[in-house]
Amino acid sequence: MSKSYQEAGVDIHAGYEAVERMSSHVKRTMRPEVLGGLGGFGATFDLSQLNMKAPVMVSGTDGVGTKLKLAIDHDKHDTIGIDAVAMCVNDILTTGAEPLYFLDYIATNKVVPEVIEQIVKGVSDGCEETNTALIGGETAEMGEMYHEGEYDLAGFAVGAVEKDDYIDGSSVQAGQAIIGLASSGVHSNGYSLVRRLIAQSDIDLNDTFVDGKSYLDVFLEPTRLYVKPVLAVKEQVKIHAMTHITGGGFYENIPRALPEGKSAEVDVTTFPTPPVFDWIQQQGQIETEEMYNVFNMGIGFTLVVDESDVERVIDILAKEDVEAYHIGNITEAEEPITVKGV
Repeated sequence: MSKSYQEAGVDIHAGYEAVERMSSHVKRTMRPEVLGGLGGFGATFDLSQLNMKAPVMVSGTDGVGTKLKLAIDHDKHDTIGIDAVAMCVNDILTTGAEPLYFLDYIATNKVVPEVIEQIVKGVSDGCEETNTALIGGETAEMGEMYHEGEYDLAGFAVGAVEKDDYIDGSSVQAGQAIIGLASSGVHSNGYSLVRRLIAQSDIDLNDTFVDGKSYLDVFLEPTRLYVKPVLAVKEQVKIHAMTHITGGGFYENIPRALPEGKSAEVDVTTFPTPPVFDWIQQQGQIETEEMYNVFNMGIGFTLVVDESDVERVIDILAKEDVEAYHIGNITEAEEPITVKGV
């Protein structure tokens, strides 16, 4: 049966080897609430062990987009898993939830154990940094669906928040402050455009770009994980709303966290723009307003807090090694968001 299946394009033994290789990475992510081990048909997590009276479950799923193509084309697979984790856990974090567990899905032309191990290493690194257990997943070999060397990666995260602490933006009021947390770069959005601009340029991705990093390192820099620093703020300060700046940039994402009748006023001169965005804008001759409608432009996550808490929040984040800036305020203007300085 195995021989016939292999002749049809699926190597079961390569799958077994991949599982064996990834197991040591997965073990790093375990939490005491996880029941059983890997290999079962269903992954289990004991919610009764959480110190919560009325836990609300929060879930999110996402992929990495065509940033994967850049990683595949340059045979660098050890960080893309961090992106998959970040895209999910940063989303559920916006409700105040602590991520609990994560499952990944890898679909590939052919299982190459060494590549699968590198992908899962990245996933495990992201999970370990956010105290999120990697409790299950699936690796599917689908030769007729993907070209040789290609794969897709997606994830699913579940977190929990005490019902009384759930953040839905309902307490947002005019005059409150918007705090922007620095991104690590482009994160995981806009790569169809980024890759087109790279192809049109005459750069060698192995050449040095900034701070001793190559162009490739800068473009593959993993999405920043905001879980620990934001939860540290949440322990000490009332947060009224949060936003994960992903596809759609400032214009689409920041208003999503606000209740009806409230709007955001953001001043882009209050924070630095990383050089990678200057390169993208110049290479593509892109209008500044469009840049803020596509990319995070250096701010990957936002918090809405009382004006009196601004300095305290920025200090807490600094201790967590996250640069943060007072980038704007909540208003009652008719437009959902006004971006000044573009």
